[in-house]
Parts: sequence; structure tokens; C-alpha cells
Amino acid sequence: MLPRQDPVEIFSTFIKFDYDRFGGWATDTRLRRSMRQSLTKLAADNPDNFWALYWHQIWQQQPTGLAREHLAAYLQEVCFWSATKTITGFSSSQYTVSDCFQVAIARIDKVLQGFDRERGFNLKSYASITFANLIRELLRQKKEIDICSDWSLLRKLSQKRMIEALLDAGLDSEIIESYVLAWNCLKIVYVPDRPSSTRKLPKPEPETWLAIANLYNQERHTQLKQSKEAATAENLEKWLLICVRAVRSSLFPKLNSLNDKKPGYDTGEIVDSLVGEVDESLLVDMIVREEMEQRSQQHTDINQFLTATIQQLKPEEQKLLELYYALDLKQAEIAQELNTKQYNVSRKLSKVRKELLMALAQWSQSTMHISLTSDILDNISSLLEEWLASHYDSN
Repeated sequence: MLPRQDPVEIFSTFIKFDYDRFGGWATDTRLRRSMRQSLTKLAADNPDNFWALYWHQIWQQQPTGLAREHLAAYLQEVCFWSATKTITGFSSSQYTVSDCFQVAIARIDKVLQGFDRERGFNLKSYASITFANLIRELLRQKKEIDICSDWSLLRKLSQKRMIEALLDAGLDSEIIESYVLAWNCLKIVYVPDRPSSTRKLPKPEPETWLAIANLYNQERHTQLKQSKEAATAENLEKWLLICVRAVRSSLFPKLNSLNDKKPGYDTGEIVDSLVGEVDESLLVDMIVREEMEQRSQQHTDINQFLTATIQQLKPEEQKLLELYYALDLKQAEIAQELNTKQYNVSRKLSKVRKELLMALAQWSQSTMHISLTSDILDNISSLLEEWLASHYDSN
């Protein structure tokens, strides 16, 4: 993959797949035009991270606007490499890099919502971690969902997930209300004899469908806001299969092109629904510039702190880090170099990393006032690993 260099390309092009390989860059003309207009209004020599923060600031004001698409373009390489690296950890997975890429990029809103500029992390670094976690979790869910029959899946769902899926499918509230009542009746009547059989539940027997229909017709007068006609067993089966398709589609959506037809319309493209002009104000420019300066200072402070911390390590610990990160030796090669056992190298390397991680975490808590949650520690751990590789590579 040839990396993009020009800001216009970075914020307006999307990966094309050739089967399961990178097949080039596709340009979205509207994003290109928007980015060129932005470059004429603000300094054209701003770094990519400036524009990432700039569009993220706009996205917070207009979550469904043009800024979201610019950020989706910006994070294409990150998502691609996260998918490539993550899929290798699932050796028996039936899913391809492009599958994982589409699953991850479709959830870009989760990345943008979770990114906190105040923590001092780079958007690409945060997205890399989040995309990888999303892909791993979704692959685990997908494996479970694939194992489940349609009727097992209906029993496993929460009502919140069911309603979200039906809303995503574009159904109106009255239909959703009827479908949810039918689903609840199924769960009440159709209970598996053995818990171990819940993954492969067969289709209910005809007498079970009659019982479900009887319960639905009893409950519809009190549970539905507007009284509906009586439903037959055939109606209920059809509704519930619609629910299954909606849920599977909602859990694992396909990434649409911006030039695809808008759902529910014979004409018009998705891109037509995007906001045409983004109101770039001097205030937004000032906010982003201040954040860039603050983040630059934070990176300088982190670099100085970690450099000083490493200098305080024992000479043999410093030597170990140099062999591993600077010379890129494997643990077995390091063991041979130091005339010791490989398990000793693994243990000592883990110990040094843990010391650096705890020191950086405590420093972040006291200096940057960051609450140390498990997610934050994961982020700090990834940040430390990136810093070590970069630090020894440049020395």
C-alpha cells in the first residue's frame, strides 16, 4: 500500500479492495472539493493531525455531517492495518481482511465518540487500538451468531438490541411494537427442554406456533398502543424471520459506498444527504491550534519523562531494551548474547516493561490528571510500546 501524502488525498479517498488485497484509492469528489476549500480558508501547510483534530471538532457539532466522512477517509490506512494484524490472530477464521475492514470502519462513530483530545493521544493511535478491539469482539460474536440457529438467536437477544436492529432496518414504530410483542411471546412459549441445546434450536412445531399466536392475540389489546388485527401463526413466523434478518444485518453491516442509492429511494445517492458547507470559524481554528500546541508539549513531556526513567534503570536492564528494540533481536537471540536462558530474558523483559508502564501511568495520573481505568491502562501500554520502538529506532 502506497501511503497518501497530500492532505486532500488523505481526507477524501477510500480504499478499493481487489478481492482481499489493497486495490488502490477511490476519490470522493465532494470530499475533495470540501478539503480544497478548507485549505484555502486555513493555512495549507498544517500537518495531518491538525486537520484530524479540526474535523473531529466539527464532527462533535455535526455528527452526521461532512466531517465524519473526512475522518473515515483519514483513518483508512489505520483500519486496514488493524484488520490485517487482527485477522492473523484468528487462524481458523472464515473472514477476510476486507470483511474485518468493513466491520470496523462501519463503526467509526464508536471511535470518534471514544476519542478524548484531553488525554493527549493521537487519533490514529487511539483508532488503531479501538478498531482492533472492535474486530476481535465482533469476530467472537460472529462466531457465536453463526453457530446459533435463527430461533436460538431470537432467544439470546436483548429487547434493546432487537429494537435497535428493527430501527436500523427502517421499520416504523407501530410495526416494531408488533414485532417485539411477537418476539416476547415466542420467548415465553418456546422454551428449550435443555439449556445445552439453545444454540441449535429447531423451528417451533405447529402446535407451538398456535400457542404463540394465541398468546399474541390475547396480549395485543393491552400491549399495543393501537389495537391490531389478530395474527396467525404464519404471520408471526414471517415477522420473526424479518427480525432475524434485521438483527444479523445490524450486528454485521456491509459498508456502503457514498455513491450507493439512499435506502428506501429509487433516486439520489447517500452523498447527497451530506452537509454541503462546513462553517469553519476562527474560534474553531483557535481551539484546534491550542490543542495542537498543548498536545505537542505533552508529547515532549512524555518523551523527556520516559528517557529519564530509562536512564535510571539498571545497566543490564538498559542493555536488554537495546538488544530487543534497537537491534530487533528475538528473545532466543538475546539469551544467547547474554549467555542465559530464554525464559529469563522473557521474565526480565516483562519486568522492565511493567516498571516503565507503572511509572508512565503514575506520571500521567499526577501530571495530566488522567483517571487510570483498564481502558486507559491499555492505551498507555500501547503508547509505551510505540514509544519504545520509535525511541530506539531513532537512536
